[in-house]
Amino acid sequence: MAILGTGIQDGLLLKPITYPWAYDLYNQAVANTWFPNEIQLGEDLADFKKMTDEEKHAVTFLMSYFNPNELLVNKALAFGVYPYINAPECHLYLAKQMWEEANHCMSFEYVLETFPLDREAAYESHVSVPSMAAKEEFEVNFIRRMTEETLDISTTEGKKDFVRNLVAYNVILEGIWFYSGFMVALSFRQRNLLRNFGSLMDWVIRDESLHLQFGINLILTVLEENEDLQDAEFAEEIRQMILNAVEMEEAYNHDLLPKGILGLNADYVNQYVKYLADRRLEELGFDPHYNVSNPAKWMATANDTLQLVNFFEATNTSYEVNAQATKK
Repeated sequence: MAILGTGIQDGLLLKPITYPWAYDLYNQAVANTWFPNEIQLGEDLADFKKMTDEEKHAVTFLMSYFNPNELLVNKALAFGVYPYINAPECHLYLAKQMWEEANHCMSFEYVLETFPLDREAAYESHVSVPSMAAKEEFEVNFIRRMTEETLDISTTEGKKDFVRNLVAYNVILEGIWFYSGFMVALSFRQRNLLRNFGSLMDWVIRDESLHLQFGINLILTVLEENEDLQDAEFAEEIRQMILNAVEMEEAYNHDLLPKGILGLNADYVNQYVKYLADRRLEELGFDPHYNVSNPAKWMATANDTLQLVNFFEATNTSYEVNAQATKK
């Protein structure tokens, strides 16, 4: 059984497992299950009240971005991934991932409910702030391809659109843009502020590390099973998508940190973004582009996935889950 397909009656028997990495990730995700109210976020209120306006702006800005985009990922999974896959073990994992994205959305609602933030302003920003709206429009364009146009997954172009969607969401949105925000969010705890908020973000990151592993594994498997996708022009298109995404994130971070906070400024965060992008490029088999050092070495365990394979010579898609490596 190939991993791609749209047969309703295909993929109804779980075993024997065809893609053990997907089944392993599902079991790891189930073991990671958590709920936002397990964290006493109210204990951070004293910290929040003594924070500067710039620091409060950063928290609000992050919630403005994370909250709608967790739900946007779910749309991408529901409309752009799930319908085009046959393997039941992949369906199991995608169902758990969709629940996790909903749980993350509720986690950020918990932040908005606990801290004295302007929810209306936070909700509005993903539309009214140009740098944030540009990132969202970039992602939405890929869902439109999958939903508003007829996608024939049996054709080379249809399969390319499927891979483009995976790169846009699993690699760029979840693997670069979200991680950039995670670093800023966890910077508060590095300065002994918002420690419970930091714990909440730890749990989100633990989920996202599995989402990233699943997405890269799925990309590599599709490429391995479809030789018609293995051409230099398509590879360069994918590489350029990632480089364009870095430029968009650089503009966003200047709006996130207009004056700098906590010893951070936009240039510092953007070096981290370039470091992340190089890791994602390598995980897809490309050479690093920026060749910058990691300015936030304390984030290292969250940055790097576990195995490198060549994007267009993907003979090894084991990319095994290591429970110790993914626990923070």
